[in-house]
Parts: sequence; structure tokens; C-alpha cells
Amino acid sequence: MMTRSVSRTLFLAAAAAVLSVPVAAQQTSPLAQAQGHLKAVDTMTADFAQTGRNGRTLTGTITMKRPGRVRFEYAKGIPMLIVGDGKALTFIDYEVKQVSRWPIGTSPLSVLLNPDKDLRGVAKVTRNDSQVLLVEAKDRQRPEFGTITIAFAKVPSAPQGLMLQGWTTIDAQNNRSTIKLTNQRFNVAVADSAFRWTDPRPNRGPRG
Repeated sequence: MMTRSVSRTLFLAAAAAVLSVPVAAQQTSPLAQAQGHLKAVDTMTADFAQTGRNGRTLTGTITMKRPGRVRFEYAKGIPMLIVGDGKALTFIDYEVKQVSRWPIGTSPLSVLLNPDKDLRGVAKVTRNDSQVLLVEAKDRQRPEFGTITIAFAKVPSAPQGLMLQGWTTIDAQNNRSTIKLTNQRFNVAVADSAFRWTDPRPNRGPRG
């Protein structure tokens, strides 16, 4: 016959297990997993293919170093460069010798470049199955900043079990741009010099 003390112990253990389920579920929720991936990845390099609203696809390499630094180096023959220095994104058009800058915080890419950004306030899961996790993020207070949908493949050997596959951004004018990644490498050595660039405007020198 089971004693009262043993019964009470088993009851408390069972109750503790039941009460712990919501916490465990929260820790391993899809959004928490995506957040964990962003925090686990300090650097990344990859090849990219970018398709814009006109259907044209441009290729190149991406180098990322969190927080805030990124470089989109387009293939030979494409006279453009995009560099993030931690505070702003700079678009350089070497063909017409123009430079444009805008704060990273106003770009949907801030979700990817800031590992400390709390996804719970800006993001939701739009697909979650055995192969793919899609996370859509936007600033509900400032919809003019646009929307980004980040695609992860579920790969056990990748950081937090996720492999960043790319993303799609839609701006306030409903212009869509899609980035697809290949040959991803995470947490490799990336020098700060990777984010320097040459200013094409007269009497300007190296930047970054």
C-alpha cells in the first residue's frame, strides 16, 4: 500500500512537470529558436542571388558581422556596393558616382543585423514544418519601414538547428526584393576591414 508521503511526493513531481511545460515550450518555440539562431551567429559569409521587382537577378557575396555590419559585394561588372557600418546602410553606385545612406534602424534588415532585437514585439511565424521556418517581421508602429520575411531551413548541424536561407523584403510601395543564400558559413573570422569601401565622389577617399 502506497504511503501518504510517497503519494504526496509523486503528486508534487507530476505537478511540477505539468507546470514546467509552458516554460519549456516557450524556450523552444519557433520564434525563440529563430532568436536563438541570431544570437548564436556572430559572423556569416555566403553567396547570394538577389531578384528585384523587375525580375532581374543579381549575384554576389555577402559578409555579415553582428551587430550591424554587412557587405553586399556584387559580381564583377555590376558597379554597385552596399555596406552597413553598424549605424547606417550605405549604397554606392560607382557608375554614376553617387552615395546614399539611411539608418539601419529604418531598414527591415535591422532584424537580421541586431541579434538583441526582441522578435516577440515585431515578428510572427508564418510557416513552421519539419523542413522550413518562416518568420515575418515589421514595425507595427512604423509600417513605412516595410516587411521582411526570413527563411530558415531546419538543419540539425546549423546554429540552433537553423540554416539561414535568405529573405524577402517588401517596402511601403509594395516593391519586393528576394535574397537567396548558398554556401553559408557561420562564425568564421571576418576582419573589420571587410566593411571598408572607396568613395567614388571627387576628393573622397577610403571609408569605413
